[in-house]
Amino acid sequence: MKLDAKIPGGPLTEKWDRHRFELKLVNPANKKKFDIIVVGTGLAGASAAATMAELGYNVKNFCIQDTPRRAHSISAQGGINAAKNYANDGDSIWRLFYDTIKGGDFRSREGNVYRLAQLSTQIIDHCVAQGVPFARDYGGLLDTRSFGGAQVSRTFYAKGQTGQQLLLGAYSALMRQVGKGKVEMFPRREMVDLVVVDGKARGIVVRNLITGELESYAAHAVVLATGGYGNAYFLSTNAMSCNVNAAYRAYKKGALFANPCFTQIHPTCIPVHGTYQSKLTLMSESLRNDGRVWVPKQPGDKRRPNEIPESERDYYLERKYPSFGNLVPRDVASRNAKEQCDKGKGVGETGLAVYLDFADAIRRDGRDVIEAKYGNLFEMYEKITGEHPYETPMKIYPAVHYTMGGLWVDYNLMSTIEGLFVLGEANFSDHGANRLGASALMQGLADGYFILPYTIGGYLAGTPFPEVKPDHDAFLEGIANARQQVDRLLAVKGSRTVDEIHRELGLILWDYCGMSRDMEGLKTALDKIRELRTQFWQDVNVPGDSHDLNQSLERAGRVADFLEFGELMVIDALNREESCGCHFNVAYQTEDHEALRDDENYCHVNAWEYVGVDQSPTLHKEPLVFENVELTQRSYK
Repeated sequence: MKLDAKIPGGPLTEKWDRHRFELKLVNPANKKKFDIIVVGTGLAGASAAATMAELGYNVKNFCIQDTPRRAHSISAQGGINAAKNYANDGDSIWRLFYDTIKGGDFRSREGNVYRLAQLSTQIIDHCVAQGVPFARDYGGLLDTRSFGGAQVSRTFYAKGQTGQQLLLGAYSALMRQVGKGKVEMFPRREMVDLVVVDGKARGIVVRNLITGELESYAAHAVVLATGGYGNAYFLSTNAMSCNVNAAYRAYKKGALFANPCFTQIHPTCIPVHGTYQSKLTLMSESLRNDGRVWVPKQPGDKRRPNEIPESERDYYLERKYPSFGNLVPRDVASRNAKEQCDKGKGVGETGLAVYLDFADAIRRDGRDVIEAKYGNLFEMYEKITGEHPYETPMKIYPAVHYTMGGLWVDYNLMSTIEGLFVLGEANFSDHGANRLGASALMQGLADGYFILPYTIGGYLAGTPFPEVKPDHDAFLEGIANARQQVDRLLAVKGSRTVDEIHRELGLILWDYCGMSRDMEGLKTALDKIRELRTQFWQDVNVPGDSHDLNQSLERAGRVADFLEFGELMVIDALNREESCGCHFNVAYQTEDHEALRDDENYCHVNAWEYVGVDQSPTLHKEPLVFENVELTQRSYK
């Protein structure tokens, strides 16, 4: 299979404009003849569904939650990037493009990333017009703050609720189209299969999570906006319902999966506090604008933070990275926190935490100012930990957050299956080996509002579509396969719970394929995951039946996919003999313990083709070409 990214020719700054002009268009009168399925109602899914319906297409929108408003995008806290340069501090579209390429450790496409930077300015204008209540300065102008990996202030925010406010804007646009009858909503449905007819995506099979019924829906194109797979690690910042099912089922139908081992570790999370914890909580990266990260200089120092004088504190990020300080990218901050804890300088009961201290900021600006910026985040921290961050430093530690890997897509956001488009975190396209903070919201909205409406039209206008209905053999086969999987899960009647096995899988992935990796550990992980998958199918216990609401059955189906997908993650990590971004193999590092790339042998995208369970997937490579940015060793010093 030869991968064609379909990057337009010409100067980088003109590619998207040229491509939009060259795409075929669907006549407005003909748009109502096309049916589009959108799976997911987060920022990418809701914006895509609303925009497609506004254009005149008939849209069916599916979500796993009881309402689109509960999509995981609502959890994003810190902000959304845009190259507006309102702060007049030297920002530009080109600088945002460069920061994103560099932040991703030169493992993303120039064409996609420049387009994202271009569209960032339109996103802010669009969201303001929707009524999103971005923070404003004293004069009433939109305010910005800084995020990791940038030396300019380009992040627009709504206190610590940016994702929630942006999602409400997209949700309002979506519900307007629901009211007009152009979008039909299907809540509490989980996609269990992609239906491919004559090589084209023509529909999906879903399970109604309330009744247990399997349902089929046909369309002319399918759009997946189903988020990432961070919950493979069990403990992550993701909502419990986040999963890999939709993307993995598409992978098993022929869509290539790109860079699955590229998992982002977020440096500012509330540390693990118990064996039976179900998830972790993110403290927004925006806190690093005013919070200072430090540990005691002496290993094993168990004094309370207020008892440790300034002379005995190590503000290690400020010491090691004077240009960026506490605002280094997430992968750099995470590795350094782990390094300090490995040296015995970690704080708290477990020793797996560092301090994030706001004492200097409160003395400088006053508590009222800090409360106006971060009040809801401080309240969240206090409710979870019982500690007051205005009076004592927060304790933070890295945790699994975002996934840069995803289904491979071309410049049009179409996968290797014709008619299957993939948006937001579910695709791999823009963030390379490490996403810059505040760029996830930017990508999701760019994909949904401004890219897909053009590119899907180019596909629909130039493609013949024989009539396909839900009684087609491909749909019947999809339902039969889904029912067989459900029956198999219920038939095991073993002794181990789904969560118990999922927790064990998560520990394997975290220990061997997490913040740091080595070849021997990855080989060990491969053996352990295969053994655990065998145990799952021999000894899992899934109570209840399939004809009703059964959350144990839901979780079992997701963990079954995670057990297969975890193996793919490890295989991908084994195949990349270098360190880049969040993929840190300890055998490949500089003298300063930074990620050491191998551009001669690994300056490409790993795209994996499914060939069957218990069979090694086939690797396809998309070379990454850098014509506008010089490949250099990342430095934030």
